[in-house]
Amino acid sequence: MPAFNLMIQGTTSDAGKSTLVTALCRLFQRRGIAVAPFKPQNMALNSSVTADGNEIGRAQAVQAYAAGLEPQVDMNPILLKPNTDTGAQVIIQGKAIGNMNAVGYHQYKSVAKAAALESYHRLADQYQAVLIEGAGSPAEINLRARDIANMGFAEAVDCPVIIIADIDKGGVFAHLVGTLELLSQSEQDRVIGFVINRFRGDISLLQSGLDWLEERTGKPVLGVLPYLKGFHLESEDAVAKSPEKEGLQAKLQVVIPVMPRTSNHTDWDALRLHPDVQVTLVGANQSIPAADLVILPGSKSVQTDLAFLRQEGWQDYLNKHLRYGGKVIGICGGYQMLGEKLLDPHGLENHEKNATSNGFGFIPMETVLEKDKQLKQRQGSLLLNETQVQLTGYEIHCGVSHFNQERQPLATLENGQQEGFVSADNAIIGTYLHGLFDHPDALAALIKWVGIQNAAPFDYTALRDQEINRLADSTEAHIDIDKLIQQCKTWKPN
Repeated sequence: MPAFNLMIQGTTSDAGKSTLVTALCRLFQRRGIAVAPFKPQNMALNSSVTADGNEIGRAQAVQAYAAGLEPQVDMNPILLKPNTDTGAQVIIQGKAIGNMNAVGYHQYKSVAKAAALESYHRLADQYQAVLIEGAGSPAEINLRARDIANMGFAEAVDCPVIIIADIDKGGVFAHLVGTLELLSQSEQDRVIGFVINRFRGDISLLQSGLDWLEERTGKPVLGVLPYLKGFHLESEDAVAKSPEKEGLQAKLQVVIPVMPRTSNHTDWDALRLHPDVQVTLVGANQSIPAADLVILPGSKSVQTDLAFLRQEGWQDYLNKHLRYGGKVIGICGGYQMLGEKLLDPHGLENHEKNATSNGFGFIPMETVLEKDKQLKQRQGSLLLNETQVQLTGYEIHCGVSHFNQERQPLATLENGQQEGFVSADNAIIGTYLHGLFDHPDALAALIKWVGIQNAAPFDYTALRDQEINRLADSTEAHIDIDKLIQQCKTWKPN
């Protein structure tokens, strides 16, 4: 067993669980504590690939980075990737086992819980501390039976719990008191305190509420974390909005459709944070502005999202955009959409065998969805502008694409394999590589390919590390970390 463990649960989704675990991973690492992040069950369309070819939630990969570790599959043994409104692909210890609807998965939870506990105990044997992240809220009454994401897991591994709430949304005292009172007595006994997240203003104006909360619940407020203006941490699932470039005229205008099943939208984080780039996200029933570059992102249900784009007018928009000299990049599912045909003979995405759709027809290829998912970290050379620059990324896809004529590849990978597509007129790029923009050399080359010759240099990895440190510094200034560690080490259930 580890020297100690701790679980962070939230009153709601997006309360700050992932960010607090990330901050604590960095703070524990600074103290020389071998700490590992862990999330038993994650529902998200943002995922990452481990070095040994397993798929986990993106948030746990970021937390591993904060802890100074390579991501490993045991950090997120259960990943649910929604592909319909009522169903999801179920990934157990890094490998997809199939699609399940909500009722079917609820019945499967006892099997999933065994896998989650197996992964947890492997981590606990390796590390001095395990920081566990909950999912959603522990007070979701309809999900309490067979719970493996919150208190059900906390009781299974016998750990203390912090409950975090977001004051920026309003109703923070009702959220905390209501959540606690909907827990059983044994679950309430596990709660060692509260953290209030994203506070703006004068803390003295909040003090009377904090005093009332502690008196009402008998639980201490461990810290009030301030709102960090302009803070960036890779999103666990929600599509992050692009910052406006105040006082600056962006040199590069990028437009990206937000589809019902958009996946791995962290792909464009480096672009939206670049000082010379303005990224505009276009959702349903929104007009599509002019742009220098259009990116078609990944999708968990390519044929369904392709139909959505056609309905929203993207076929005509892309035709006009390319006719007037614009550039297009398709990533993973977006790459497949740019081809001529998409075939799903096994019903992997739409639960309907032999489903076939016509693509946009800009790339001479067809894609067949196969049962085995490609999961690989990649590195190589980007072949653009008659130069070669370093490229890193990762693949997550079931599609196998076949070309009906010779093609110009986008990159040469570490094994000598050619990857991706560049059109003869140099206007269209297609690739299976997620993280295409993350390496600063590749980012600079791609911006230059669009036609921007003097863009500022930008290192997304350095920014991410800087932001994790900023988050950790802020957390340490408002939570007594050494006291918290000691409290976790000595905690015993009542």
